[in-house]
Amino acid sequence: MAFRVETSARAKRDLDLILMWLQKQHAGDAGLKWFEGLHLGIDSLESLPSRCPLATENRSFASEVRQLFYGKRPHVYRIIFNVNDDVVTVLHIRHGRRSPLIQY
Repeated sequence: MAFRVETSARAKRDLDLILMWLQKQHAGDAGLKWFEGLHLGIDSLESLPSRCPLATENRSFASEVRQLFYGKRPHVYRIIFNVNDDVVTVLHIRHGRRSPLIQY
């Protein structure tokens, strides 16, 4: 079963902020390649999103919330999402070292 992946406004802002940070750091082609990989990770949620573990924040949400890890230490990001029927909604993208969300 193929899922449709949608990105929330908050997750889009997260992506914009990540890209701006990479540009400020003069990450160049390597940064852009990493950022493209982040998008590919999000796109991979089209198939079998249940392969991803429950997010730390799962208990704080009314519906099940999962996370997909992207990157290598120390640059690991968590793609936080939920699944409703055949739609995966990316809720937030956070650096792995940040504290868990208290509420969304």
